[in-house]
Amino acid sequence: MIEVSHVGKRFRNTEVLKDVSMVCEPGKIYGIVGYNGSGKSVLFKCICGFLRCDSGEIKINGKRLGKEIDMIENAGILIEEPGFLRKSSGYNNLEFLYTIRNKPDKERVKQAMRTVGLDPELKRNVGKYSLGMRQRLAIAQAIMEDPDILILDEPLNGLDKKGMEEMRELFLQMRQRGKTILLASHSREDIRRLCDCVYEMDHGVLNPINVN
Repeated sequence: MIEVSHVGKRFRNTEVLKDVSMVCEPGKIYGIVGYNGSGKSVLFKCICGFLRCDSGEIKINGKRLGKEIDMIENAGILIEEPGFLRKSSGYNNLEFLYTIRNKPDKERVKQAMRTVGLDPELKRNVGKYSLGMRQRLAIAQAIMEDPDILILDEPLNGLDKKGMEEMRELFLQMRQRGKTILLASHSREDIRRLCDCVYEMDHGVLNPINVN
């Protein structure tokens, strides 16, 4: 569970988040919509522990960020494209990232790639991947440790229609498995098809909206 309580964040003279509160429960997908620069990505970074909020508090499964834990735990994160090694294959990139925190598990890494529609045996360097392939690889990176929480900022960017449908189905399957998913998207179709609850971020203010 993610609990955001009266969070504020300021960069110099600009107030980016203003008294933001929300609760995200397991087995649901929460959508956040809003224009570029509205504060969505800053909120996600605060929830992950990449940025410290100036006021309020954030709890992850009851633990306070910045006090009881430094970073979000057991989470798959896609906020900006991961810094993949462009001269290595997709599989080698994911294997390297996986073994930072885990014992080597080649089959788990391969399965993550297959789940998003990538061939783990493909020797092509990531630098030669299409935009859609890189986005699939980024999603594979987020899910490969089977996290309980997913923080996804525009996860379907760069995907063609088929890819979007496949990833939407994947996210719905993960919801059915009890994952907590926080999703930012500009696509009304994504929001309509995927989300149980929707919020709009406008000039740092977060409010629930009805998209039905």
